[in-house]
Amino acid sequence: MSYQDHINQTNALIQKQNGTWDGIDSEAVARMRLQNRFHTGLDIAKYAAKIMREDMAAYDADPANYTQSLGCWHGFIGQQKMISIKKHFGNTKRRYLYLSGWMVAALRSEFGPLPDQSMHEKTSVPALIEELYTFLRQADARELGGLFRDIDAARDSGDMVTEKRLLNEVENHQTHVVPIIADIDAGFGNAEATYLLAKKMIEAGACALQIENQVSDEKQCGHQDGKVTVPHEDFLAKVRACRYAFLELGVEDGIIVTRTDSLGAGLTKQIAVSNEPGDLGDQYNSFLDCEEINPATAQNGDVILNRDGKMMRPKRLPSNLFQFREGTGEDRCVLDCITSLQHGADLLWIETEKPHVEQIAGMVDRIREVMPNAKLVYNNSPSFNWTLNFRQQVYDAWAAEGKDVSAYDRANLMSVEYDATELAADADERIRTFQADGAKRAGIFHHLITLPTYHTAALSTDNLAKEYFGEQGMLGYVLNVQREEIRQGIACVKHQNMAGSDIGDDHKEYFAGDAALKAGGEDNTMNQFG
Repeated sequence: MSYQDHINQTNALIQKQNGTWDGIDSEAVARMRLQNRFHTGLDIAKYAAKIMREDMAAYDADPANYTQSLGCWHGFIGQQKMISIKKHFGNTKRRYLYLSGWMVAALRSEFGPLPDQSMHEKTSVPALIEELYTFLRQADARELGGLFRDIDAARDSGDMVTEKRLLNEVENHQTHVVPIIADIDAGFGNAEATYLLAKKMIEAGACALQIENQVSDEKQCGHQDGKVTVPHEDFLAKVRACRYAFLELGVEDGIIVTRTDSLGAGLTKQIAVSNEPGDLGDQYNSFLDCEEINPATAQNGDVILNRDGKMMRPKRLPSNLFQFREGTGEDRCVLDCITSLQHGADLLWIETEKPHVEQIAGMVDRIREVMPNAKLVYNNSPSFNWTLNFRQQVYDAWAAEGKDVSAYDRANLMSVEYDATELAADADERIRTFQADGAKRAGIFHHLITLPTYHTAALSTDNLAKEYFGEQGMLGYVLNVQREEIRQGIACVKHQNMAGSDIGDDHKEYFAGDAALKAGGEDNTMNQFG
């Protein structure tokens, strides 16, 4: 309904109450309704899934339409990202939020900082989704509240042109609510546990769940060693559990992102069940590092496979894990991705050890031979040394072209002495275009940075502490924080407003009229910021 429709409907309702509701202002009700567009997390999940599906179709039509997100560990961080995006770009189109399991473990666990090993409370994940959307919805309420105040000021001054323009802005207001791709790790248990957690995450508003093919109780960060994968059938049971959760809750467009860690995972805890040659179990087992044995020499506890008529014993480590043959990572990734797409996944995530477009594209080309519509979510991870990686990529490309690279030490290219060189400039340009290049060449629909504000918070805090507790004193804060907030138009300089003080004043006026005791009077120091 339009703004005026809400007013008219509420007026009609008030008039039916025989005068008992005459203290209710119909326009105030209309404003509160527009400021609270989404009533439940499921409303958000359905809305966001539709947006994401439309974006996926737009990407299929033109890879220039790739999407982006930044990881979040607090509702305020997500809110500020969306406020900033609207401020600088005018809309939130093709820009999402990512909920990183790594950051939940490191920053949100009651146990204190934890490694990314699924040891944190799994309920903290849906709780963070709900928190993120609470802050995004408040960003809507704050922005619309400012428009409503401006409308009242225009009316008071008799400026009908401005009033009409502002009413049009209200009618065409774009919400700060965007899709969140939420990390469910390896499902935090068996398929039933995955299903139960998926429901909680969807009910909180998640339209996209990202799940990985590691063993749940052996889970490691994708960029650390010791990763252990599960057979495909085990993983697909969890993928189906997520789909059942979406369908049970009526989110028919829900998105499942299946992540393979096989490129860096050389271990498995289980031998896959195989019922016939060439089935999924047989394919999974074919990558195992085995040795041929005489069955008569088999020892108690040995596992023996029949491979092309030969009796083969997979090599078992002291950890009781089995290892894959070296050099099979890419083949296993390709099989993982094809299998996931054939069994209900919507998007893929290949965790790599470096950001290299051609490495990713090589695997995607093979996947697309079977599944032509394959699309990736890619982690533009802070675990990569982007500067060193891309300078080495340029060095190698130049060397292959026969260009003289004798002025450079490949192992030491991170050094500041190379910052002003042609090689460094070429590398920085490749970093700048990495996302567009990856979208076009390697099928990457969505680019994200998992841990951006973990690092920006540490860097900015370090700089502030160095200056404030040093010779700069209070100038260290004023010069590099508050003065920049004012001059760059950062909304948080008015921190009372950002925390909801003006929204509260509006409600006080609705509820108590002229008797309302409001915080935003002439003695409010926020008035110093104009």
